[in-house]
Amino acid sequence: MTSLSAAFLCTRYSFPKTTPSLRIRATTDNLNSQSTSNNVEDSSNEGNQSNVSVSASTSVPSIEKDLKKVVNKTAATFAPRASTASKNPAVPGTALYSIFEIQGYACMFLGGVLSFNLVFPSNEPDLWRLMGMWSIWMFTIPSLRARDCSNKEKEALNYLFILVPLLNVIIPFFWKSFAVVWSADTVTFFLMYAWKLGWLQKSE
Repeated sequence: MTSLSAAFLCTRYSFPKTTPSLRIRATTDNLNSQSTSNNVEDSSNEGNQSNVSVSASTSVPSIEKDLKKVVNKTAATFAPRASTASKNPAVPGTALYSIFEIQGYACMFLGGVLSFNLVFPSNEPDLWRLMGMWSIWMFTIPSLRARDCSNKEKEALNYLFILVPLLNVIIPFFWKSFAVVWSADTVTFFLMYAWKLGWLQKSE
C-alpha cells in the first residue's frame, strides 16, 4: 500500500520540465534580433562610407577649380600683360612669337650661367648672381606669357608666376645657394609644363 501511495503522489505532483525549452527559445530570439541589428548597422556603415567617398571625390575637383580661379585672377592682376586692348600679334607662326620664345629660354639659360657663377665670377653674393636666380620669374615667364599661347600653357605660366617667388624666398632659409634656387625653379618650370600640357600622357 505504501508503494502505491508513493507512485500516486509522484504522478500527481510531478510537473513537466519546460524551462530549458523556454530558455532556448529566448536565446534564439535574442540571436535573431542581434543579427538583424548587426545587418542594419553594417548596411548603414556601408552607406556612410559610400557617401564619404562620393563627397571626397566631388570635393577634389571643386578645390582644384577654386585654386585655378585664384591663380588666374592673381596672375592677371600682377603679371605683365599687353598695354593695348588689340589682339595679340605674337600668334604661332609669326616672327614675334618666335622672338618671345627664344628670349624666354635664352634668359633661363643665361640665368643659370650667372647663378652658377660662371660669368662675372665673385666670391660674394652680388647683383649678377641675384639676377640669375630671379631670371626665370623676371624674364622667362613674362616673355612666354607675352605670346598668344594655348589656354593650358597660359595656365601653367600663371601657376609658375606665383610658385617661383615662393620657392625663391623659402629655399634660402634652408640652403643659401643661387644655383640651387635656379635649379629648383627650372625643375618646377618643366614639371608644371609636363603636368598642364600632358607631356607624360603623350609619352605613354
